[in-house]
Amino acid sequence: MAGTPDDPAQWSVEHEGLTIGALDWGGDGPPLVLLHPNGFCAGVFDPLARLLRDAYRPIGIDLRGHGTSDAPSTYEDCGFVAAAGDVVAMLDHLGLDEVVLLGESLGGGTGILVDRLQPGRVRRLLLCEAIAMAGVGGLPGAEGENHMAAMARRRRAVWADRASVRESYGSRPPLNVMEPAALDGYVRWGFRDRPDGQVELSCAPEVEAWFFECGTRPDGAPASFDHLASLRAEVTIVAADGTDLPDGMFAAQAERARVELLTVHGTHFFVQEDAARAAGLVREHLAW
Repeated sequence: MAGTPDDPAQWSVEHEGLTIGALDWGGDGPPLVLLHPNGFCAGVFDPLARLLRDAYRPIGIDLRGHGTSDAPSTYEDCGFVAAAGDVVAMLDHLGLDEVVLLGESLGGGTGILVDRLQPGRVRRLLLCEAIAMAGVGGLPGAEGENHMAAMARRRRAVWADRASVRESYGSRPPLNVMEPAALDGYVRWGFRDRPDGQVELSCAPEVEAWFFECGTRPDGAPASFDHLASLRAEVTIVAADGTDLPDGMFAAQAERARVELLTVHGTHFFVQEDAARAAGLVREHLAW
């Protein structure tokens, strides 16, 4: 798609044989790393990043298999630890020695492990419904078929154009709760143009399914939960009162990290429901 002068700059770096991409909204403030949920991309943070670049330099990193980043070729090459390595590689490429970080869902579980890989590099960490849980018993799909992975594999990958995607996604759950600008950011940067004139999901349904499945592995949600007790970063843990994730998941995270749980109104995608409120959370909890 054609860009505008106000668009974020795009970066890429090679890591473990994959090209990892990022969007950089600019700004003279401290670097703010934004890590997206599974199946999405850095572009879903576009309205939030634009609100914050007066005080931060927002940088959204596309985890492997998402957005502008290459996809792993096997299930074994997924994993939260591998995704955290992608983030570290991009920080190295950009020369960012210290950052603050907002991680949402998969991005939250990944952000925790960035602190494990590079203790002290993340000064403050805002976890928004992060995927981090002890063991695997309470995770969706831990026993029998992973229903989130099954849903991902049924996702329609190819569409006539972005307008068709936008109309469909914006009219039904779960994405109809997103602010229009957030959904627009996902539709713009989360789909790729095809030679035949159609558009295709950047995160292939199979790759999204792999990430749901690898969440139950030792290098997935259990690793993220375990490291909460050893974080170097100052952490704030936020959950939504309308979450569809397991009861007690976020309270357990807060207990392990020895912090109070912050609860806000909304769904699992509360960051995209209200960019102004999310910006307020960043300014309050990720102050440099």
